[in-house]
Amino acid sequence: MGILLALYLAWHLLKELEIIYVSALFAVVLTPVVTRITRYSIRGYRPSRGVAIIILIVGAALALTIFLTFGLPPVLRDLREFSTELPQRIPATIDRINRLPFAAKFNVDSMIQKAEGTLTETASFIFTSLPAWLSHLFDILTAAFLCIYFMLEGEYAYRFFLSLFPYQQRARLDNTFQKAELKISKWLFGQGLLMLILGISSTIVFGILHVRYFLLLGVLMGLFNIIPIAGGVVTIILAAGVAALDSWSKMAGVLIFYAIYINIENAYLTPRIMRSSVNLMGLTILIALLCGTALAGVVGALVAVPTAALISVLLDEYAVQ
Repeated sequence: MGILLALYLAWHLLKELEIIYVSALFAVVLTPVVTRITRYSIRGYRPSRGVAIIILIVGAALALTIFLTFGLPPVLRDLREFSTELPQRIPATIDRINRLPFAAKFNVDSMIQKAEGTLTETASFIFTSLPAWLSHLFDILTAAFLCIYFMLEGEYAYRFFLSLFPYQQRARLDNTFQKAELKISKWLFGQGLLMLILGISSTIVFGILHVRYFLLLGVLMGLFNIIPIAGGVVTIILAAGVAALDSWSKMAGVLIFYAIYINIENAYLTPRIMRSSVNLMGLTILIALLCGTALAGVVGALVAVPTAALISVLLDEYAVQ
């Protein structure tokens, strides 16, 4: 009876539980940063945990303000221009493609018309649905405040959670959660750094090549890099297609840049950023993203991979061993 009641409450409090879970995950990731800030000494003064959290919040707010002031308006302008100008530039591109050998055998006109409709609808949807995303601002603020409280008092809540289990099982469970925390933090920090590197480098290169909407394409390259293989393939096809609207040489430059970057990332960046392997296969991440998106939309996609890392540690400890 108690289990049924708990399931009934969980169903009706699904949104609130999602916010709590997302807040707890971000607190797990940010707590090591707060701990590192408290270790810094300025003329003998070491900031307390509360002061360290304030420093972290001020830094994040400053970075967000800079992005919203200088970065977001050009990206939105590029997105609007892209959805407006694309239909006008398609005919010239079709004409250039039809001049290529064997182009007539692939029914290029039909393929490009379908791609035109899909891209235009996608760009328009993203731009027009932005106010709907901003309507969830209250949920975002709630999650942010919960995250702060988790960082402040999460240790006490964690100890209470462990106390619910038999004493002889607590040490093993605590050790398992410590492994999961380390795994989640390493993956998120490493993946975030790789996304930032790709986003900045692609924006710079696309700008040098004078690719249209290079700010928008650079941001998309960085964001979609969180999806292994598929994210990179989709964004580079989009970037190469936009570059092809102007000239084949620009498209070749975009493809050459991505080929060079992939080799540098695989040979140099990934081994050094992900020093300790988190043992999450690409297939695992794709399945986690698919299931998370189906269950909880954008929020589900946001927490899908950290949840997969947590589940993998629990399975390894309690199922495999």
